[in-house]
This record gives sequence, C-alpha cells and structure tokens, in this order.
Amino acid sequence: MTNREEIERRRTFAIISHPDAGKTTLTEKLLLYGGAINQAGSVKGKQSAKHAVSDWMDIEKQRGISVTSSVLQFNYAGKCVNILDTPGHQDFSEDTYRTLMAADSAVMVIDAAKGVEAQTIKLFKVCTLRHIPIFTFINKMDREARDPFELMENIEEILGIKTYPMNWPIGCGKEFKGVFDRNTRKVLAFSSDGRANGVKKVNETEAELGDAALDELLTPYLHQQLVDEIELLDGAAEEFDLDKVLRGELSPVFFGSALTNFGVEPFLENFLEMTTSPTPRNSSAGIIDPFDPEFSAFVFKIQANMNKAHRDRITFLRICSGKFDKDMEVLHVQGNKKLRLSQPQQIMAQEREIIDEAYAGDIIGVFDPGIFAIGDTICSPKKKFEFESIPTFAPEHFMRVRQKDTLKRKQFVKGTTQIAQEGAIQIFHEPDSGMEEVIVGVVGVLQLEVFEYRMKNEYNVDLFKEGLPYSYIRWIDNKDIDPKTLKLSSDTKLVKDFRDNYLLLFTSEWNIRWALERNEGLELSEFNRGDLQ
Repeated sequence: MTNREEIERRRTFAIISHPDAGKTTLTEKLLLYGGAINQAGSVKGKQSAKHAVSDWMDIEKQRGISVTSSVLQFNYAGKCVNILDTPGHQDFSEDTYRTLMAADSAVMVIDAAKGVEAQTIKLFKVCTLRHIPIFTFINKMDREARDPFELMENIEEILGIKTYPMNWPIGCGKEFKGVFDRNTRKVLAFSSDGRANGVKKVNETEAELGDAALDELLTPYLHQQLVDEIELLDGAAEEFDLDKVLRGELSPVFFGSALTNFGVEPFLENFLEMTTSPTPRNSSAGIIDPFDPEFSAFVFKIQANMNKAHRDRITFLRICSGKFDKDMEVLHVQGNKKLRLSQPQQIMAQEREIIDEAYAGDIIGVFDPGIFAIGDTICSPKKKFEFESIPTFAPEHFMRVRQKDTLKRKQFVKGTTQIAQEGAIQIFHEPDSGMEEVIVGVVGVLQLEVFEYRMKNEYNVDLFKEGLPYSYIRWIDNKDIDPKTLKLSSDTKLVKDFRDNYLLLFTSEWNIRWALERNEGLELSEFNRGDLQ
C-alpha cells in the first residue's frame, strides 16, 4: 500500500461522556467487533472477572472509573481505527481536553435514562471549539429509558446541535428487541444468550418493515409502534447532510446497548463510513496537510510508570503528517534538538508492541528520557514549525504537600515532577524555596486522591498534606515588573510554576481587583497559553 492509501484508511476518534454513561464498556465492545480481543471485559461486570482493557491502573479497577486516557488500535473492514478512551469524571477533564486535540472526531455516549448530563455539556463545548464531527451513541437501551423523541429533543436543546437518528430503537428495558436501520429500511432484531454481560458477539436477524414475521419477532404491539414512529420520523426529521456532520453542525444518532452488544456493530459500520481520514492541523507555518510527505507530530499526553518493572515514561504523539520510520531523525522543536525516537510502540492500554512505522492519524508512544512536555512539536529537520499550543486549565483546589520521611526527598521530587509533567497536577513553589515542599494545584479533588495514591504506590512516599484557602490563580504577564515588590493583600500568595513563571494565588475575586488597583500596569491572565506543562 502507498503512504497515501495507508493515511486514507486511518480513523482517529475520542469517546467522551459523563461518568457512568458506559463509555469504557462501548470501547470494549468496539474492540470485540474489531477482533482486537475475544472476550470483552466490562467495568463493573460480575459474571466476568475481567476488567476493561482500557482501565489498567489499580485505582481504576478499584473504583470502576477511568482516570487517564488510553489509546487502542484495531483494524475493521479495511480501516485502521485508533480509539482514544477518555476519563469521564470531571476532575480529569483536562486530560480529556488534551485528548480531544489529538482526535479527528468524537463519539458522545449518552445514558438513555438520564439524557445529556453536566460533564457532557463541558466536553461538547470543547468539540465545538475545534469544529470536530460529533457522533452520538445513546446507550443503555436495555434498561428503562426516556422516550427516544424526547432524548433527541434534549440533545438539540441543551447542546444546540441538530440531530439525525441513523437508527431507531425497538422498545426499551427488557422489551428492547433491536433497532430499525433508516438507511437500509431493515429491522435488525437481536437475540442474546440471556446473560447481561454481552461478552460475545450477538446474533442479528434482518427483516423488512411490515413483514408478518416481525409480529412474532417483536410482538404485534412493538411492530405497530415502530411503523408509527418511523412514519413520524420520516416526516419530521432533519435531512441527512454529510457536510454538516463533518463541520460539526449535525450529529448522527445511534441507539443501542453496549452492555448487551445490541446495536454496537451497526454503529461501528456506519461510523467508519461517515468519518474522514486524518484532518489538516494549524501551525506556525500555516495549515499542515496529513498527506505532506514530511513527518510531523505533537505531544498530547505523557504517562509515567506504565510498566511497574521499568519505571518508564511514555510520551504519546499524534502523527499529523507523513510517515514515521523508527530509524528516522526528527527535530524536537521546543528543545531545538535532533534525535531518534526510541522504542516507538503502539499501545493497547498496558500492552505494547514495538513498531517500525506509523502514518498520519496514528497515535504512537515513544520512550521519554524527560525532555518532552505536553504541546511540544516534533517534525522533520527539513521543515521547522510549531503546532498550536494546548491551553492549560486553571486549578481550583490547592494543597501544600511535603514528604513524611525526610530521607525520601529524592523520590518526592521525582514523583511530584513526573506526575506534574504528565499534566495530572500542576505544581508551584514559593520563590527562594527549594522542592522540600510544593503547592499542588488541581482542577478536581479526585485528582488529589489519585496523586496521593500514586505517590505512595509508585514512588513509595507518604505525604503530609495541608489544605490551602486559595481558589483563583493568575499568571503575571509583565516581564518588566519585579513581582516581589508588588503590593498584595495578606491573603494573596506569590508563587512560581516549574518553568519559573511568577503567579499569584488569590482567595477571592475581590483580592484580584485589589491587586490590580494597587499595582498600576499589572497584567494578569487566567491561563498560560504559551507555556504548557
């Protein structure tokens, strides 16, 4: 296959949702149909003791939630699919945000009983900022669900995006019999083995609408209800327009149940037909075309200690153009260094496979000796440029942290620095003080728990923690001001980030206004765009 054909068959998407909508379970089932695994694990499955492939950290298995984004790849129907599974919990939304930067489209999973929830709205906004296509999978139809018309309306009203149902559910809860495919005009009736977990693929029976056999397959009542609803849909729904989908203005909607596998395969088939190959990216040298022969990529995630035996750091790259070859020399733009990327690998959650080549659209992991940061550009030495940076979220919770055992200073510094470089936490310290104690800033409280857990389990460091009253953070933009001479209220704190930029921590908005009024010409910003962690 030529490079162009290889790039054309790539599909890279992120799966987003509110916690517990079934996102990780859907990911598992897509892998099952893609032939990547033979038996799907579920996050909370009783009948199968397997945990989901994408949840590999111990803390994820204990809590049944995803705390880091994982990357999964498989082949299906001639396409090479890269799935980015993201944490649903809002405390880890920053990780999700960065992952969305690496995806070309997003699949939004919605719980059929609850409709659109708070975290879904937040993530959806990020997608619309980038104008990426959004596909909706309404999950858990095997439980009592809201009326499908009501669910469509709910999406349109809250998210402000038009919807087009690609298929339509037949019944819900125990009565959920299958879906009607609006394109082929066929009923897909599913039969399960009666076990809830849907570990294996399900059997499908196809039939035409109005076929007498459907009365038996679905019950006469459900058959009639389906005929009426389809008539209503055909008369009222939006016209399907693929261009609108690709611009992120229309979301194709699919119904199903990831737990029982009903509707997963029809979704996968349709989705792959509609999505496009890798999309161009903005950079300092203009738009970078994925088919450009010169290699380029950016860092969107760093993960330390994926392999407990080796204590390694893996940097995840999204390849944006050209072809990657394991022996090629590349330029790390921010470090201004030529290097060879060592141990390039494709990652299946924790499993990895060393690879020789990869193409635009792929996600690869490379060994990181501690030189990369999130947002860095890696490109061919022939053509130097930078991709757009990824903004950092301002933390809302702060805590002073030091190690209990003073002999473990080295492990403490290493652990806090590495977890901060991953972007899971942000660390600050007081000017003129060392790293004996640091101030940790996070978006959500759960991140603090994960940080403490990882320090103990991965770096063997117990922590002293002290909550701090600050809830606002501002970077000082002025380079010509000596921050130590600023007039500040007693409950404002001057700190530095790990790139030595000065910041102020405030307890209230009143204090921010006070600082600006008392220090003429002071410029403060909410996030640090150019300097990413």
